[in-house]
Amino acid sequence: MIDQHRQAFKEEAYELLAELETSLLELEEQPDDVDVIGRVFRAMHTIKGSGSMFGFDDIAAFTHEVETIFDMVRNGKLQVTGRLVNLTLAARDQIRAMLDGADDGGGGDLKVSGEIIMGLRELAGFQPAAAEPPEAAAAGRKPANLATYRIRFAPSRDIFITGTNPLTLLQELKELGTCSVVAQTGDFPCLEEIDPEACYVYWDLIVTTDQGENAIRDVFIFVEDDCELRIEQVAEHTQFEEPQDYKKLGMILLERGDITTKEMEEILAQQHRFGELAVSNGILDQGKVQSALVEQRHVKEVRQEKQATEAASSIRVPAERLDLLVNLVGEMVTVQARLSQTAAQREDAELVAIAEEVERLTAELRDSALNIRMLPIGSTFSKFKRLVRDLSVELGKQIEMTTEGGETELDKTVIEKLNDPLVHLIRNSIDHGIELPEARVAAGKPAHGTVHLAAVHSGDSVVITIDDDGAGLDKEAIRAKAIERGIIPATAELSDKELFSLVFAPGFSTAKKISSVSGRGVGMDVVKRAIELLRGSIDISSVQGKGTRIAVKIPLTLAIIESLRVQIGEDSFMLPLALVDECVELTREDVERSHGRNLAHVRAQLIPYIPLREHFRIQGTPPEIQQIVITQVNGTRVGFVVDQVIGEHQTVIKSLGRAYRDVDGISGATILGDGSVALILDVPQLLQAVEAGQA
Repeated sequence: MIDQHRQAFKEEAYELLAELETSLLELEEQPDDVDVIGRVFRAMHTIKGSGSMFGFDDIAAFTHEVETIFDMVRNGKLQVTGRLVNLTLAARDQIRAMLDGADDGGGGDLKVSGEIIMGLRELAGFQPAAAEPPEAAAAGRKPANLATYRIRFAPSRDIFITGTNPLTLLQELKELGTCSVVAQTGDFPCLEEIDPEACYVYWDLIVTTDQGENAIRDVFIFVEDDCELRIEQVAEHTQFEEPQDYKKLGMILLERGDITTKEMEEILAQQHRFGELAVSNGILDQGKVQSALVEQRHVKEVRQEKQATEAASSIRVPAERLDLLVNLVGEMVTVQARLSQTAAQREDAELVAIAEEVERLTAELRDSALNIRMLPIGSTFSKFKRLVRDLSVELGKQIEMTTEGGETELDKTVIEKLNDPLVHLIRNSIDHGIELPEARVAAGKPAHGTVHLAAVHSGDSVVITIDDDGAGLDKEAIRAKAIERGIIPATAELSDKELFSLVFAPGFSTAKKISSVSGRGVGMDVVKRAIELLRGSIDISSVQGKGTRIAVKIPLTLAIIESLRVQIGEDSFMLPLALVDECVELTREDVERSHGRNLAHVRAQLIPYIPLREHFRIQGTPPEIQQIVITQVNGTRVGFVVDQVIGEHQTVIKSLGRAYRDVDGISGATILGDGSVALILDVPQLLQAVEAGQA
């Protein structure tokens, strides 16, 4: 159970660290933003509190130092500077390293932790506030800021099971000022009914402090979802406050909700003097009591309803369970296809109706299951801001990153596999694209360069663009390098699109010197292959002196895709529908007119095609009229000749076995309704294999 909670803490901490990094980068741009400062502080406070609960004492101690500094920032005692942001980012990286090494007995480099803490203390110019004598702290306080708060802290029954010790929270609360604590034990059951792992106690506390309500809430910040927490300011103590009587006992009990109107009436009936005094002194009357009680109940019910709604609005589910769900839905899609095929063959109207209903429900279930795995790509975009910032400093450039379309959703698996290719493309834009500040100014540009990252839906795909306003690609340099490496002949006439696509050739680089960022000619071919493995495409456009745009188009999901089913002889194949433009007929006369050049005339345009029967060496005689499935790969239209086009098909992708995993032109397989297997064609790789064979 403890290991389970430790793992839950680590998952939450990783999310908080990602949020912390984003907040720090925002804070660097807007150092006076109080909301961002608060987000940074709360992230640190949560990591510290939760870490202490689950045995990550080193993380809690280290984070406490950073939290103390940002408490000063939050209270206006310290300004946000570039050095503070740098040190806090380093602290964030160190906390992550400590988390990564926690299970291996590591826990991060103590020397690094010490250097970061020393830098933060030097920046603040103080020793931790805990070392300040109480007398000095009291002398420095302004009485006008003092206020008294009434708190009811009622933890859930299972708070001990989650590893939380409520007493540590009460101890932390006492450090804020003068505190009175009353433990309420009225909910204890009989001895034989007691659950030793349950918490039956709740606490009423009165705290007088100059820290404000936010400081009190921060104490309970990481357990507020698992408890009833009420904080009310009941008095404010000014410098010239006149001594006066506080509220009567009956009034306090009514405000707390510890006494009902009926019980009050019974007391009033028995204690006539109490009622007479209350009315004669003008403290309250029956109407005011009823009004206050209604208000209290209303607020309490609204809070409870809101808390219950928020608690039920989301749930954390392991990724493995989602993957299993999608796999099961995929199997169901296959069975549904078999049912529809069987119903059509038997010509049974009732069975056909059932099959259609199952098909509708399966489609809804498929869409719902796939949507569960969808995540906004903005979480990935936010990681790149740190990358741009660090590379800018390393290369001596001034670069700003802007994003658009962060709410665009993609399958979790696609996002994970897309991270590395995007990192490499952004690094190239920064290193090769954006010029040094002096070069930009000399060219009439602002000293600050811009890298713009955007995402937008396009049918069943997402298009991600990376734009920079740098120097652009040098067409002559690319051409010269390609001729030097023998990639193209010296007499070749290429369009701009074809010329720019040469940068994806293995080992291709026009960098004049090798840097720690790029220039070794390793990576762009790997990037292209990684995109193609996602059944996507990549396209480059550039204007020299103005900038470069790289567009990556990828499918929304890798689990179930819409495809076009074709047939060659007795064998079925699938082509991703996103790549298909159109289908046209190919007669034997058309083949004879092309004189063996595999070119088809389609609306006054020559389209090269690949006869798949010949490529896969499938025996048999092709039909009199074949079909050309015209696809678009990286802006180039290419046809694939098949015997017959069957139609659209929902394809559940299955991985190939180890023996067939590296077959060129095949990306996977699917099971058809009749139980037979159809291979899924990897169109870009198939085209490359044919071109390599011709070369």
